[in-house]
Amino acid sequence: MDTFEDRLNGGWKWWEAAIEEAQEGRWVRDAVERQVIEDIGAATNPLHGGRMAPFTEESWHVRIGRIANWAGVLRLAARSGGWALQPVAGRNPPHPAGMTELLSGIYAVGEQGEIWMQQLMNGELPPEDEVAKAEGFLTGPGSIEDLELFFYD
Repeated sequence: MDTFEDRLNGGWKWWEAAIEEAQEGRWVRDAVERQVIEDIGAATNPLHGGRMAPFTEESWHVRIGRIANWAGVLRLAARSGGWALQPVAGRNPPHPAGMTELLSGIYAVGEQGEIWMQQLMNGELPPEDEVAKAEGFLTGPGSIEDLELFFYD
């Protein structure tokens, strides 16, 4: 079984591999990929009003729900383009990296939100520091929330 840290570290590694490919010009997004990235941004608007993570003033349900929403959005995004999400924990991304690797890296953290939500529904609180790290991965400057800014095409 993988841990949150495995998912987060793998998420960053796979995300970085895809972004590096794009920034080096080895992966040029097509029209579908551009639209999917735009749609992901619209569907995952964190509605934080410019506040920085962690969002400790909000309830656990809101915080974890915001993270978990990414999983559903990314599953839909992957299906729309015919990409198959891959497990990232403890694995190196294949090269060349592209849309599958990008979506898989982000999905690893969103899926953790779904795990936490299930635990929360059973009365278990997730580790505060892990939720804060997931929030930081997904929202704020330099995070997945800024995804479109990392592409130069």
